Amino acid sequence: MPSSNPSAISNGLRYLDDRGWSELIDSRWTHDVREELERSGLGLTEDEIVEVCNVAIVPEPDWDTKERLNITDWPTQQDQIYTSIKYNAFSEHTLQLIDNYINDILNGRTNLDRFNLPEHAGLCTAGAPLIGAYIICNYARKSLEPSGDAPAGQTSSPTNWEIDAKQEELVQQWSEAKKLWFPHAEQLITSTFGSKIAEGAEAKVYYKDGCTSVVKARTSIYSTFGKALEAIVLHNTLFPETQMSVVGFTRDADGLFRCILTQPYIGCKRLATKAEIDEMVAAKGFRDNQGGQGVNYIGDRLYLEDMHPANVFIDDTSAQPICIDCIVKFVK
Repeated sequence: MPSSNPSAISNGLRYLDDRGWSELIDSRWTHDVREELERSGLGLTEDEIVEVCNVAIVPEPDWDTKERLNITDWPTQQDQIYTSIKYNAFSEHTLQLIDNYINDILNGRTNLDRFNLPEHAGLCTAGAPLIGAYIICNYARKSLEPSGDAPAGQTSSPTNWEIDAKQEELVQQWSEAKKLWFPHAEQLITSTFGSKIAEGAEAKVYYKDGCTSVVKARTSIYSTFGKALEAIVLHNTLFPETQMSVVGFTRDADGLFRCILTQPYIGCKRLATKAEIDEMVAAKGFRDNQGGQGVNYIGDRLYLEDMHPANVFIDDTSAQPICIDCIVKFVK
């Protein structure tokens, strides 16, 4: 059962840090750390020692070591990250755990259960900053869920508003620690990239003549910030020709939390017709969700919305319809 004494966990982590975590971590043997903590004089309980180990021991032991030590419940990378955020915030150790997980995802050594294989390709093209932020969003949501030992009357699920606020708070803390937070993003973008050429409900768009990409400061129009990140992943999956790559985060003068991302510049020959949009999305497995009257579509796994002509251009090079923006989310 998780410890109810966060200060004890922090004391255990500081104790190991003072004595050089690397030597203990490189040993890959849980019992080395456990014995060190038992000798520490900190008075840690068995549960507290287990939780410190979940944070401090990064590498997973080899099979021989597992068998010799009878290790059956080694914490996953996600477990380690969540425990480290809970007790150690965004320390250097926590950041390294997150970076290791991101690299494993990018290199195909692990995946996120939420996404299927094609969607994982969309996740990777969205970039390491998005993957890291999505990991943080998942932790934020999890941290608000009632635990199994919650007092009577405190078992209700958090609202989307609470989840969204917590996700934004923690993503800002993480991105500040990673130097991915840009407090004056609009000034920086316009001075180094180009002026604002368009603005809608979801994004401000910046472009300089001759560039192959635009920069967008994209806010969330979804129920939570985590779902807004999912939408970028799913856009990349469906429309790789206009894939979005997240480079950082900001909160601008209007108070909205925004992703800063790049996207290929598409020369617009003209706006697509509804018939052209219908044909394009049908080829991707979608059908009209409003009886042929609207701009919303549904597939077996995803909703595709806001597919009006201003979001779908006829490319002046290929003469094919290309979606530059839309609303996309999971059916369930």
